[in-house]
Amino acid sequence: MDNNKRKTLSWVPIRNKIFLGLIFVCVVFTTCKRSHGKNGNKSSKDSVVKKDSSNKLTNTPKINTTPLVLDTALYNSRLLYLVQGKPTEKWPVKTAYPLPGAILPFKRIVAYYGNYYSARMGILGELSPDEMLNKLQGEVKKWNAADSLMPALPALHYIVVSAQHIPGKNNKYRLRMPFTQIDKTLALAKKIDAIVFLDVQVGWSTLQQEIPLLETYLKLPNVHLAIDPEFSMKEKKRPGSKIGTYDASDINYVSNYLAQLVRKYNLPPKVLAVHRFTKGMLTNYKQIITRPEVQIVINMDGFGFPAKKISSYKLAVVNEPVQFSGFKLFYKNDITYSDRKSLMRPDEILKLYPIPVYIQYQ
Repeated sequence: MDNNKRKTLSWVPIRNKIFLGLIFVCVVFTTCKRSHGKNGNKSSKDSVVKKDSSNKLTNTPKINTTPLVLDTALYNSRLLYLVQGKPTEKWPVKTAYPLPGAILPFKRIVAYYGNYYSARMGILGELSPDEMLNKLQGEVKKWNAADSLMPALPALHYIVVSAQHIPGKNNKYRLRMPFTQIDKTLALAKKIDAIVFLDVQVGWSTLQQEIPLLETYLKLPNVHLAIDPEFSMKEKKRPGSKIGTYDASDINYVSNYLAQLVRKYNLPPKVLAVHRFTKGMLTNYKQIITRPEVQIVINMDGFGFPAKKISSYKLAVVNEPVQFSGFKLFYKNDITYSDRKSLMRPDEILKLYPIPVYIQYQ
């Protein structure tokens, strides 16, 4: 040891100078890197301005390249919470874990539904934008007060393809909304940090014809999808004259399409909401494929007095489990067809089994 110390003693001054120089270089490099990260490496919530094919300026979110990790322990505990600590053979539904960044069951989605062209189709078209957003935020606060374990996430649920009573020029009994209306929805959602659902009512058209046309928006991380079997008229009846239907094969097509987008664009899982209030609206539910890239919600969207709504929930959602459950409230119809003067309250809905993770207001 002494000989080694003697051999290195004469090099100490030089070695210290080299060492101090390296420290200086590292400090400068680290400072520059942090500065660049704060100003140039923004999160996925930030956006850059680009032009679309019509030369219109749009906000395109940057993809967050920071690797995410799914908290499987928390995921399992939330699933157990949704069944009130009483799991059965049906609930919670046994599926593979979702990809990191999944919304459900970590948050509860509270959505406002409708179309800007019609006040009859839902709350989105009944109020001015500011009034609507304020009212939605009020509902979000109610849910947060009622359930502190699942933070409420606001959502705008916009009907982008609407079933029609007349055939139209393409004889499809559906009307596609202009993309400017979707842009409006995205702009409104940004004001309150809400997510967006694009709702499709195919009429005589098909999911294969309608869904790919929405890819420009579905590839955005904050945009999700909903499909409505009620207006899927496979027997070529006029929409509204009979309740339509989807099969498991239809759901599988859509979920596979969304899964491919998630993989292609490195997105968090998409939420797919499927409306249902009768058994006939969805056939062969056991053949529905669940995927890590897509979270499927079967949303009970029937109206009426509470006992009827709960009965429909059990019939169309609970008894035929797919993955997650949703529950719809109608500001007008639930009151018109009931002796109550107010909607079902969050504390009443939280008593349902399983507890819904998606709440929709029309």
